[in-house]
Amino acid sequence: MFQRTRRLRSSAILREMLQNVHLSLQDLIYPIFVEEGENKKEEISSMPGQYRYSIDRLPELLENCRELGIKALLLFGIPNHKDEVGSEAYHSHGIVQKALQFIKENYGDQFLLITDVCMCEYTSHGHCGILHEKEVDNDTTLQFLSKIALSHAQAGADIVAPSDMMDGRVQAIRATLDENGFSYIPIMAYSVKYASSFYGPFRDAADSAPSFGDRKSYQMDFQNDKEFYQEVLSDMEEGADFIMVKPGMPYLDVLHAVKERISLPLVSYQVSGEYSMIKAAALQGWIDEKKIVLESILAFKRAGADLIITYYALEIAAWLKENRK
Repeated sequence: MFQRTRRLRSSAILREMLQNVHLSLQDLIYPIFVEEGENKKEEISSMPGQYRYSIDRLPELLENCRELGIKALLLFGIPNHKDEVGSEAYHSHGIVQKALQFIKENYGDQFLLITDVCMCEYTSHGHCGILHEKEVDNDTTLQFLSKIALSHAQAGADIVAPSDMMDGRVQAIRATLDENGFSYIPIMAYSVKYASSFYGPFRDAADSAPSFGDRKSYQMDFQNDKEFYQEVLSDMEEGADFIMVKPGMPYLDVLHAVKERISLPLVSYQVSGEYSMIKAAALQGWIDEKKIVLESILAFKRAGADLIITYYALEIAAWLKENRK
């Protein structure tokens, strides 16, 4: 048996024929950062190769996405004004709302637009909800998250993705969308989101670091291996249409365990810290960037991810296109 396996692996053609984990463009979701202002394309210092765009500079990015075949985008907004209740998150003139309208008006349905529903980028304190005596008030926050999701749907979002980790937010958002004629808008729930140090570069990109304390009271403890399925089950019962596990590579065990227990589409997020570590090592010439990235993305697929959110989506698309030639 050992000799037979070794002979099968000895041929590159045979290896390709026997490959049972595959990656396609349809698996990829590209996160983009949109900020207020004009003529802005600012590289994110902690995420080389990633940028914050003003709306008028979005076409150059969108044309590149279209050329490479990337069709699913996850939008994050960076407002000029922040306050205690994150009011720019749910106003019709908010940065995400304006970006949605711009893309829909100029590109129609060429892109699937997913929006991050959270408050951390919009609050003056950087936490993901409304504060009461320096603690996040879960139930009050649900009302604001529902307003944000509704404003995104009204502006043209195809999917809303609550990332705040408040208890009951999927149910609250689902009810609000349904009551306002948006029952067809799916919810991509950040169901398993750990209180991770891998988010550091994102907080730089989105100006969303908390001004005090941390988010451990509402994000999950990575030292607990029992909690995740209850979070998944709750979101499914509340009406989630997609389940997400975040971060990616450090939580492949959780991703695989969730895949074995659910039938909903499963999403993995290769987060900013994962991207930046690979990119930094590649810039130093210590690793083969293409090989490392593709190996890591295929690991997500092997563990059970149906969709992968990754800042490497454009590079992966270019590599896949190159392989097809």
